[in-house]
Amino acid sequence: MMEPRLLVEIERQILTLWDAGNRRTSYPVATGRNGAGEQIGSGCTPRGRHRVRLRIGDGCPPGTVFRGRRPTGEIYDAALAAVWPERDWILTRILWLTGCEPGRNRGGCVDTLRRYIYIHGCPDSEPLGEPRSHGCIRMHNQDLIALFDQTPNGTLVEILA
Repeated sequence: MMEPRLLVEIERQILTLWDAGNRRTSYPVATGRNGAGEQIGSGCTPRGRHRVRLRIGDGCPPGTVFRGRRPTGEIYDAALAAVWPERDWILTRILWLTGCEPGRNRGGCVDTLRRYIYIHGCPDSEPLGEPRSHGCIRMHNQDLIALFDQTPNGTLVEILA
């Protein structure tokens, strides 16, 4: 039996869930506003083969705010957004990625895990379909919950430019 896998297409700003070789569903995303790239500090989305290293937030309510991969106890809303207008919101769930290709996205100054690259929720008011993140892959909250529930640890994530 084939495992589920995710395909992120940076050019199209689409994430597709595949299972048993069949396309299950696709979601709009927002990847790094600085394009594709692997260097630490670049603000780019890393390319290549990755795996889901950790799943964080299972069972948290939609809009749960995370800092340092821990829930803050806050739920995102307009009032909280007004207090922190420039904050890069990490909401609802986190799929923390680790690179599988030494020298490309694993190890040294290109390590995806040490770059804290996630698939994570963002405010539903944030536009998707265009590069806007600091390198992560952003999704709207309900889409992320649906994806999270179908994505076990170890799921292959292929990111193409």
